[in-house]
Amino acid sequence: MSERATREETVDVVWSGSWVAERLGVALEGDGELQELLGLALRRNPKRAHLLVSNVLGKHVPQRPSVVHGAGFELGERVRALLGAQEARRAVVLGYAETATGLGHAVADGLRDAPYLHSTRRPVAGVEQAGGFEESHSHATSHLLLPEDRDLLASGGTGADASVLVLVDDEFSTGNTVLNTIRALHALHPRERYVIVALVDMRSADDRDRLTVFAAEIGARVDLVTRSTGTVALPDGVLERGQALVAAQEAEQAGRAERAEEAEEAAGAVEDVDSAPVTRVDLDWPAGVPDGGRHGFTPAHRAALEAALPAMADRIAAELGDAAGPAPRHVLVLGFEELMYAPLRLGTALEAALGADAEVRYSTTTRSPVLAVDDPGYAIRTRLVFPAHDDPADGPGDRYAYNVAGAGFDAVVAVVDSTADTPELHAPDGLLARLAEHTGHVLLAVLPSYVPATAAPTGVPGTPTPAPERQEPAVLPEPLRGPDFSSYAPQDVGWLLQDLSDTELEAPTEEREEAIQSGGAHYAESLPVEYQPSAEYQALFTAALEASAARIARAVGTVTETVLAERGPRPVLVSLARAGTPVGVLMRRWAQHRHGLDLPHYAISIVRGRGIDATALRWLAAHHDPADVVFVDGWTGKGAITRELAAAITEFEASGGPAGFDPEISVLADPGGCVRTYGTREDFLIPSACLNSTVSGLISRTVLRADLVGPDDFHGGKFYRELADSDVSGLFLDTIAARFDEVAGQVEAAAKELLAADRAPTWEGWAAVERISEEYGIHDVNLVKPGVGETTRVLLRRVPWKILAKRGAGADLEHIRLLAEQRGVPVEEVDDLPYSCVGLIHPRFTRGATGADGKAVQGA
Repeated sequence: MSERATREETVDVVWSGSWVAERLGVALEGDGELQELLGLALRRNPKRAHLLVSNVLGKHVPQRPSVVHGAGFELGERVRALLGAQEARRAVVLGYAETATGLGHAVADGLRDAPYLHSTRRPVAGVEQAGGFEESHSHATSHLLLPEDRDLLASGGTGADASVLVLVDDEFSTGNTVLNTIRALHALHPRERYVIVALVDMRSADDRDRLTVFAAEIGARVDLVTRSTGTVALPDGVLERGQALVAAQEAEQAGRAERAEEAEEAAGAVEDVDSAPVTRVDLDWPAGVPDGGRHGFTPAHRAALEAALPAMADRIAAELGDAAGPAPRHVLVLGFEELMYAPLRLGTALEAALGADAEVRYSTTTRSPVLAVDDPGYAIRTRLVFPAHDDPADGPGDRYAYNVAGAGFDAVVAVVDSTADTPELHAPDGLLARLAEHTGHVLLAVLPSYVPATAAPTGVPGTPTPAPERQEPAVLPEPLRGPDFSSYAPQDVGWLLQDLSDTELEAPTEEREEAIQSGGAHYAESLPVEYQPSAEYQALFTAALEASAARIARAVGTVTETVLAERGPRPVLVSLARAGTPVGVLMRRWAQHRHGLDLPHYAISIVRGRGIDATALRWLAAHHDPADVVFVDGWTGKGAITRELAAAITEFEASGGPAGFDPEISVLADPGGCVRTYGTREDFLIPSACLNSTVSGLISRTVLRADLVGPDDFHGGKFYRELADSDVSGLFLDTIAARFDEVAGQVEAAAKELLAADRAPTWEGWAAVERISEEYGIHDVNLVKPGVGETTRVLLRRVPWKILAKRGAGADLEHIRLLAEQRGVPVEEVDDLPYSCVGLIHPRFTRGATGADGKAVQGA
């Protein structure tokens, strides 16, 4: 590392510890660099009032990423020189949560060949502890050790003799934490040598003697490697005076805030300040690389990450460049609590990508509550407060980001793991919203949370090792998002699909129909050729959209309000791809427009006769409470998918999948009387049924084929980028959303009425389908497609036999009549039909065949 990269930036002004020093008499005594490395702040803590605030750690004070990584890397190089190259290869590095997880990782980088593990305060279901210890002075004490390879702490995962253990913390204050760690681990894995690494060693003489005595007791050599050395001089009564000072400052700040609010109210309404846009950036995180060292991080992981960093930084830089307004010159990469190293390395790569055109800084959020005082002599000038967003084991609570507000960042890149990508993160008072108040652009990068493949305890005498029925993949796939997959905005929907865009799956409609009915292929094994509407039909769609927009907006609002009332406050919308996806996007937009809620929304595949995507369900369960998931579809016909979903969820749980998913579907229209949560039970034209991919984000119907979709893969789908010129997905959404305010009053009344009504399913549609199947000699309910939406799909994607139209149905069937005329399909007017129309698929169609590969084959 260069000297420039390993020296922190300093400003030759007031020392950032002077405010505390002057009021409490606290003093730092040590080498000349100490005050450059550390400032002082106060916190409400019964064990220690003062906080040493590092200027090079990247936790509380934003710093250049190269400086932060360089500080740890240099310490690692010093450890390597101390041990020698051969002994360094037998070392394992252990960092402390939450503050030193990134520092420890950088030390391991400097050692080059050492695996890394950090302690954690996040329990992980199914992962057994390999140890734990307490941090006596901290506000949150319990540290867990959860290595995937339980041999890691004993031998670095090599199986050789006990390795050197390198323990890394940001500061070595009393030595209690290190003593607790060594005591706990030495009892399990005795070794001859330990190396303690810290940025600063602030122990007293008594503390130094205590460690020397302890090392002699266990018969091990203990070395120290630190960047700076000193002590903290604390006058008598400093804890009580510090707590009183904190209380006084908090009372004064609360009073100022109250007076400011009163002054604003007295002056009249204050204009709302527009918040910055929040944009997701898909990093394409390298497969198999953990998001950090919670379960271990090997030299092979390090090499894979290093190779991927430049491309990930280029993606971030491209998104920053696409933001409205001038290119950002002052950028913060903000990590998340224990997730320090990955954001740090993204920051170092972004520094290189942006070069001299921008100034990049790095820091992370934290659990630690610290008093903020806007004074140049105080280390914590500002703080943002927001709710925890990773469902912490110790319950909900406030979290903090320091020295971000008021720092003048043009853009903030927030980096979290997928476990923390929750409704709380996107809430009106969540981290993203708080950041958006203080910067011009917020980018959200979500890393896949690493899930160890082996969770059972091993090597414990007398303890059997249970064999799990099914090993979960180490890293579940991540959702696909636009613009890389679909024309929807990335925040509109995450597709729990795999991209099969480069696979030839289309087959002629007639060939598919013959193969499906003959049992030669399942309908999900191939795709129909995408229907390209004529100019006449496209004009019909546009007219139908304008005519029905208000009616659809009412249905969207009604079903969304019903869901929020019964499944709130922040449900997770999961639409059934693809017909349900535009509805899910509209429901999300309604919740955001009317209530300020930023609801998560994903699209998932369900296939009649094959069930739901089990890998996608596992992904949802890993990132959200299954009880919060609300399945969404466009409409019901006879209720086949309703039954399919219920059966699939039952089978999923019976096979050991996470429990708690509610199989009920919420739909825009329920003409079949098959569900209890709906926007309307009228059978009318929903314009999104008129087209295929061009009204659904340019995404195909989902595909499930054994040679393409493995047991741990998402189902497949295609992105028809080539149809961009015909895409009306955005037009459809915007036209309906523009009517939200107009129908708000009607929605309120309709939702109130529905919530008080008996909405039990009548299954009227199923009974009608069975009757029609028998009357017309079809004898297969799967070939009877009731309702405007299903009839449209028959005309677009199947081989229709005839259309039954309810007499007097009117304008809602204009597009049906046009399509039927174009395909030469008779339309029969009938009475006593519970739907506006019913499409009948030809019951005995034969013309060629389609094999499992979706291609035509020759029959004998």
